[in-house]
Amino acid sequence: MHSALPPVSPRWRRALAALFVSAAAASIPVAAQPSSSLPNTSRLPTLGDAARGDLSPVVERKLGEEIMREIRRDRDYLDDDAIGEYLNNFGGALVDAVPGTRGETNADFTFFPLRDAAVNAFALPGGFIGIHSGLLLAAQTESELASVVSHEIGHVSQRHIARMLGQQRQDVLLPLAAMILAALAAKASPDAAMGVLMGGQGLAVQRQLNFSRDAEREADRVGFQIMGAGGYDTSGMVAFFRRLQSATKVYGEIPAFLSSHPLTSDRIVDIQSRIRETPKRQRPDTIEFHLAKARARVLQDMGTSARRATRTTFQAQLGEQSRQQQVAAHYGLSFLALKEGDLAGARSWFDKARAATKPKEGAFSAAPASDGGAMFAVLDLEIKLAPGQPKEVVGQALQDAAEATGHYPMSRALARQYAAAMIGAGKPDEAARYLRDQVQLYREDAKLYDLLARAYSNQGKIALQHMALAESYVLAGALPAAVAQLDIARKASDVSFYEQSVIDARERELTARQKEEKEAEKGK
Repeated sequence: MHSALPPVSPRWRRALAALFVSAAAASIPVAAQPSSSLPNTSRLPTLGDAARGDLSPVVERKLGEEIMREIRRDRDYLDDDAIGEYLNNFGGALVDAVPGTRGETNADFTFFPLRDAAVNAFALPGGFIGIHSGLLLAAQTESELASVVSHEIGHVSQRHIARMLGQQRQDVLLPLAAMILAALAAKASPDAAMGVLMGGQGLAVQRQLNFSRDAEREADRVGFQIMGAGGYDTSGMVAFFRRLQSATKVYGEIPAFLSSHPLTSDRIVDIQSRIRETPKRQRPDTIEFHLAKARARVLQDMGTSARRATRTTFQAQLGEQSRQQQVAAHYGLSFLALKEGDLAGARSWFDKARAATKPKEGAFSAAPASDGGAMFAVLDLEIKLAPGQPKEVVGQALQDAAEATGHYPMSRALARQYAAAMIGAGKPDEAARYLRDQVQLYREDAKLYDLLARAYSNQGKIALQHMALAESYVLAGALPAAVAQLDIARKASDVSFYEQSVIDARERELTARQKEEKEAEKGK
């Protein structure tokens, strides 16, 4: 399959197969999608006219959203607000750094983490970019992380997936057919099923190889330009690629990123020549980078032996000379203690992490001005809102959450925690008012609807509770469950005439959508 797509796991295979059929069947010619917002594109290899691609931006986005619904249901989707917020702020800043994209393209990108030890990242149709926890842990500097994320942004900005689907639809159907045959063969023999699947994918990969190499070179060059515009050290791209190649020689296994993004010597030479033409930059890492890595290390594997290894890693990190590394180690030990249910330990390590952020007297720090305040506030509130905390601690959490949201009004993680703190402190009326405003601003945030349902439940407003749950299910792509919630809301004893009207209108809309989806399935 195309290198911009992730390796297809069994849990996603069925959804991806249906979606690719839909995309190939429903594709229509569209107007040109200019890439002039990216600088110096005249030097990029020509991959064909994007205007002649058969997959429109609207269909491409819908395709990506459908895939994301499946991914969010996967147990390896890393549903951590703090890491997700860091990645979106980090990736969004890279997109914004490119002239001509500020306030326009950034909204079309979503960056999300996956719990996977493989060093990899991938782009989905519609601007969704997945980043493995293994990549976050393997990146030694933020510039190295920027090199990979910028590369994936390059895939999206050049519409490689859309152009592949538009220009090589037959090749898209080859792995699809293999998936269907594999599903049938699996009933008789899992080994036979894997053979059929890999055979079909191998043929498709071979037929797309030349296009894939050009796409990788183009993504390299666009990513290089994005890194430079964002002020990152562009040599981080070569440093990261070389370290992955060295790992291949030492361990004999090809890292996932090199497997899905084949690295050739001419690509490295091309990047090196561009580095020589670019002024040398030294950009210190942000503390958020190290804190996100600490959280990812804890969440990577919560098995007993893995927790011991994680604790050993953090304890060794406490002896590092870098203050950022020491802060991250304390932070990581606090987060690990929280996950193990040791609230006293979590608080003790957290206080040490906070104290470690203050440089020693006479010491000089080259770190950026950011102090990781939002990520510290998130962990502080996670500890205070954890089950088992006394009421006075939860009450303090409410006060701290209100203050934190004032300092960081754009933080979605803190906004959710503020609402949770209001509910935990026995103030569901305030929580409901706050959340009603939030869902108007962020209509695609399913967690806000879940919190709103909790607030309504604490108020005893059963109809509104199930109406809110219905919207959460809609965002999760579970339309039958959403309709069922609306039916419960309609039968609630406290439902008003106005709410009945809203329920009826919403149910008609969702029923029509269900019918359209069933008809589309038949058409496939």
